[in-house]
Amino acid sequence: MATRYWVVSLSVQNSATSLWSRLQESISKNAFDTPLHRFNIPNLRVGTLDSLLALSDDLVKSNSFIEGVSQKIRRQIEELERVSGVVSSSLTVDGAPVDSYLTRFVWDEAKFPTMSPLRETVDGIHVSIAKIEDDLKVRVAEYNNVRSQLNAINRKQTGSLAVRDLSNLVKPEDVIISEHLVTLLAVVPKYSQKDWLSSYETLTTYVVPRSSKKLHEDNEYALHTVTLFHRDADNFRSKARDRGFQIRDYEHNPETQESRKQEVEKLMQDQDTFRSSLLQWCYTSYGEVFSSWMHFCAVRVFVESILRYGLPPSFLSVVLAPSVKSEKKVRAILEGLADSSNSNFWKSDEEGGMAGFGGEVDANPYVATTINLI
Repeated sequence: MATRYWVVSLSVQNSATSLWSRLQESISKNAFDTPLHRFNIPNLRVGTLDSLLALSDDLVKSNSFIEGVSQKIRRQIEELERVSGVVSSSLTVDGAPVDSYLTRFVWDEAKFPTMSPLRETVDGIHVSIAKIEDDLKVRVAEYNNVRSQLNAINRKQTGSLAVRDLSNLVKPEDVIISEHLVTLLAVVPKYSQKDWLSSYETLTTYVVPRSSKKLHEDNEYALHTVTLFHRDADNFRSKARDRGFQIRDYEHNPETQESRKQEVEKLMQDQDTFRSSLLQWCYTSYGEVFSSWMHFCAVRVFVESILRYGLPPSFLSVVLAPSVKSEKKVRAILEGLADSSNSNFWKSDEEGGMAGFGGEVDANPYVATTINLI
């Protein structure tokens, strides 16, 4: 699938059929690697010249907005597929692959009546896509909120020993809690472990000899136990702190651990649910946005063609996907077939007027816009 398409209109002086045949012949001879298709635009309601000029001024901004929303949704799909491990599937519009929908474009009369004022059609498209963008923000925020909660829990369970949750590192048999004895947990800098082992028994009077056991180690710290008399615990904490050893508070509570486990499991389920729901919504919404975008492009080409070639509407609109190496050849072909002698817009370009779609492309004796599918 190509990622960059041109939608072009050429002024028809005699017959659209003969112009189409000449274009097909030129492309096949000189740029055979360039797919070429008709882009069928119906006869839309023209209105007044002033209304077309006013609408033309807004079309560029609206197109940038619509294209931006399309790309946001596509990027969101790519991220969700990557995180989910889903094999990327071809995006569809009304059941057809995106490129097929574009190259076989058919105006949806039921959704966009051709007799509606063009301003009404364009504004309706803008409003509907703005709503989709708002929905996207809400849904992504909900999904990210669950992810943030899980990440916060993961940081507590996998971060530095100085701050992380110790419940999954300490087993009931690692600690002694009796009427007289208590086991404390010491976070010792890795480079100070020899100092700890040589000094912990003598930091205070009532420490059980050889009671220290290393439970865990990360990049910065090691987690050691030490058992001593209850009455000496506060004094030991103070002495340990003076030596650079941190005594972590810990209370083994099976109910709390089970509650945390259930909380994590629920958050993981919620994350999967939100991710799946968001991905399906993105698939559907991308199709809606892309369909609306192509109808918008059809209006845009129609408006600019009237302003450039005049009334009554008489132009051939096509969609091409030239490769980078064929772009110059395709431009030359289009320029050769364009009739600049009857193009008021083209004359104004030569006199320093606005070129093409609001300066989007170089000045050419034909109407053109680019559709990027990435």
